[in-house]
Amino acid sequence: MATPISKLAQEMSRIASSWPIDPLRPHIQLQTFLKSLATHPRLTPGAVRAAQALEKNEMHQKYALTDKMLKPASAPLHYEKLVEGIEKSMQGIGRPLWKVFFGIW
Repeated sequence: MATPISKLAQEMSRIASSWPIDPLRPHIQLQTFLKSLATHPRLTPGAVRAAQALEKNEMHQKYALTDKMLKPASAPLHYEKLVEGIEKSMQGIGRPLWKVFFGIW
């Protein structure tokens, strides 16, 4: 019969194997960290529950972001520009130097 520790390790391994790869930081992967946690001799149920909560996106569902938070009055396009910049950087598209110099998005 399997011990509770091995069940915890199996669940953590399952979560680690299903975790998506971060294309922006190929040398630092959460998947690698979770796999190493699965082999740790003192793996706790709390650590597995935390990984499950991350996998299921529970905090985002519990604490939904309002439109006021996503578009603050001081910079309403900040997060949209941030997402656009990340998407362009993943494609290898950089901002022209003149836009950087003049602070134009």
